[in-house]
Amino acid sequence: MSGSRFLRRNTMMLVLAAALCAALPGRVSAADGWDVAEAERTIAFGYDAIVQRHLQPLRAADIAIDGLRALAGIDPQVAVSLTDGMLRLSVPERQVAEYSAPAADDSEAWAQVTVSAVTAARTASERLNEADAEQLYQAIFEGGLGKADLFSRYAGAKEAREHRSNRNGFGGIGVRFDLVGGEARIVDVIEDTPAFRAGLQAGDVILAIEGIPVRQMDRSEISSRLRGAVASDVALTVRRDGNGLQVTLRRSLIVPKTVTMTLVGGVAQIRISSFNQRTAYTLESLLKEAKAKLGLGLQGVVLDLRGNPGGLLDKAVAVADLFMAEGPIVSTRGRHPASANAFEAHPGDLGEDLAVVVLVDGRSASAAEIVASALQDSARAVVVGTNSYGKGTVQTVIRLPNDGEITLTWSRFHTPAGYALHGLGVLPTVCTLAEGLSAATVIEGLMHPAKPSKIPETLAVWRGAGLEEIALRHKLRESCPPTRRTESKVEMNVAVALLGNRAAYGRALTLSAPVRSLEALQIRQGVEQDQH
Repeated sequence: MSGSRFLRRNTMMLVLAAALCAALPGRVSAADGWDVAEAERTIAFGYDAIVQRHLQPLRAADIAIDGLRALAGIDPQVAVSLTDGMLRLSVPERQVAEYSAPAADDSEAWAQVTVSAVTAARTASERLNEADAEQLYQAIFEGGLGKADLFSRYAGAKEAREHRSNRNGFGGIGVRFDLVGGEARIVDVIEDTPAFRAGLQAGDVILAIEGIPVRQMDRSEISSRLRGAVASDVALTVRRDGNGLQVTLRRSLIVPKTVTMTLVGGVAQIRISSFNQRTAYTLESLLKEAKAKLGLGLQGVVLDLRGNPGGLLDKAVAVADLFMAEGPIVSTRGRHPASANAFEAHPGDLGEDLAVVVLVDGRSASAAEIVASALQDSARAVVVGTNSYGKGTVQTVIRLPNDGEITLTWSRFHTPAGYALHGLGVLPTVCTLAEGLSAATVIEGLMHPAKPSKIPETLAVWRGAGLEEIALRHKLRESCPPTRRTESKVEMNVAVALLGNRAAYGRALTLSAPVRSLEALQIRQGVEQDQH
């Protein structure tokens, strides 16, 4: 039965007549923009998406009731209860409204109940009445998703626009700035952007945007004024060395820079801070640059993923594919049919012949873990550092009618070896937490081990641990606990030493490779020896 027919056939009893009047479709209940019709569309769309797509089965009734109870975060005096098929909304000493509970899986009907209940509650609560529409949406969706998982969340229209900009880029000029003594001082100019081409420099101070002084603006307003439609113009007044400059720039698509490279000796040290639309493209360009500069002197690549929180799944797949000629990269499995996918490597990429070391730590998550596990399971890289975060779920982003968005968990990552990353993460071949560990001791331990390494056995158990074996997975993570290591120099020193000692590097690969990948590695190494 549809939500509309259900509500027509079931009486909704409101204690306050004013609340009933305010709940009529199409009415805006206050000057803050709580539009009942838009709220019903937005909340119904959101409820249905959660019910249909979340990794775990969720009922519209539970989402709605938890969402309404979250209104207490705005006004603790508001209470919601469900007894004998009746949903009751109350404040101290009196009931505000009462509704017949719709069918548990009827998203549309529960959305209508939610909106009517919120509208009624605002007539009885000064705090709720003063809350704007975004605060109400935030409470409803965050409350409704609160018991689902840690990563599903709601973002209002403004925050959602920022998220879309970080993922897909935005119209801007290509500078980063800090507020120093109330002044907007440029700290970085991104290459190949309007600001770079116009000659802006780090240290320049932005005095005005379109003739409007920026001294009284906060960071958000300055950023907003610098951004705009792609191909639109923006005029800046800039101070440099005490002199004022007038500059007009044409905005272009700016995608935040996520990849940087440093060439040290024969090693390309590449840091990836997150995964956005240009990550794989930038990495490929830097690999070309490294090969062009170093030629046969390029010993290998260090992919530094420490502190990398993740990002776009397809870009993580593309990064891993750059170093893999064949084989699985990652698979995703969920409840919704569209959530099941498998990604394979394809031959012909630039990094397939390069030795690779991947650095991870306790803050390397999601897309970063996909890259690390794919290269480890395919015997294409030695992983160095600590256990990664263990964030092995996939989030899909659902844009709502109010221009906000829900980030919704809908599947899990499974590595090429078959294990689920969630709650487990990636176990490094070389754990860097041992006291007194150095690059020299790592090389010595690989080349002249005092006792057999436990890494192969530990990784075999690691790769075979099921999702339901929670105690085992926790115990396994204790073997090299996830720790923040972004400021440590040990990991990079170990990586460089491994790339400089191919025998030790090869030994580390064999220790961590699954049987199938190990066989392929041995064949490959045999071919390379024959060629020499």
